[in-house]
Amino acid sequence: MIWLIWRQHRKQVLFTLAALAALAAVMVPTGLAMYAKYDTLGLSACRSALGNASMITQTDAVARCESAGHQFQQEFGGMVFIAVLFVVLPALVGVFFGAPLIAREVEQGTHRLVWTQGVSRLQWALAKVGLVGAMTTVLAIGYALGVSWWFRPLVGASTGRLSYLSFDVQGVVPIAYTLFALALGVFAGTYWRKVLPAMGIALAGFTVVRVAIEVLARPRYLPAQSLTFAPTGGQTPNPAAGNWVLDLGVRNAAGELVLPNAQLGPCPPGGCADAAAGPGAQNWVQYQPGDRFWLFQGIETGIFVLLAAALVFFALRRLRTIA
Repeated sequence: MIWLIWRQHRKQVLFTLAALAALAAVMVPTGLAMYAKYDTLGLSACRSALGNASMITQTDAVARCESAGHQFQQEFGGMVFIAVLFVVLPALVGVFFGAPLIAREVEQGTHRLVWTQGVSRLQWALAKVGLVGAMTTVLAIGYALGVSWWFRPLVGASTGRLSYLSFDVQGVVPIAYTLFALALGVFAGTYWRKVLPAMGIALAGFTVVRVAIEVLARPRYLPAQSLTFAPTGGQTPNPAAGNWVLDLGVRNAAGELVLPNAQLGPCPPGGCADAAAGPGAQNWVQYQPGDRFWLFQGIETGIFVLLAAALVFFALRRLRTIA
């Protein structure tokens, strides 16, 4: 049974390995170039010197670090477009591995031949899903490790690991996304018994769930924190803290938000702040602290692994009704 499944899917695995090898051929040289530039600009030393506090005093050292970060972004900011491809890859696993896994067998009628050879439906499904799932997991782990290594300098020179896109391609969540995509494809293949509709449903479903979790759930995994600071105080948010800014603005002395999506300062006493928002105006920032990265990774990984397990369970139940 295992040998038969391997023969059925070996071309997919070989094509996937070839695609990953081609991707590595791009990632390795560009990654090494980014790490070299990151060290040349002194960004690693800058981040260490600034520490992890949410607020720091505006100094020449902070300005130099921000300038170095801008220089890095000017040279390598275009690499973010490659990172978008990494976000799409798990969805392709669901479309091209998960959806045809059962749907193609049912569409072509070959599942009946297997079931007449003393192999039960459950054994057949567990063998197919288990073997393809194990191969997918191994490939996803390698992919996640490689992308995390490649993306690290871009994160260090920008807004941190919790922000959109940065979070999605680092840590362990890419593995969970991949398993969810595979399970969703399998589930779609048991309900829509033709390959093309199953592929379309898998792609649409993956997109909807990913966007919903990212936009609606992730910012609320834990209550956001907020801070206020005077435009004239010389204090500024620490760019090295990696905080995920959810909202910001300027509040007047009564606490009302008068300038959304704006910050003032540094201003001389009685200067720009009083003119723009009145006496006693304060900058306000709402954020998720950067040190919550691994906690958020664990929460989101758990969500998608549970969703994947539920989809596999319902797909196996659905097999009972397939003639």
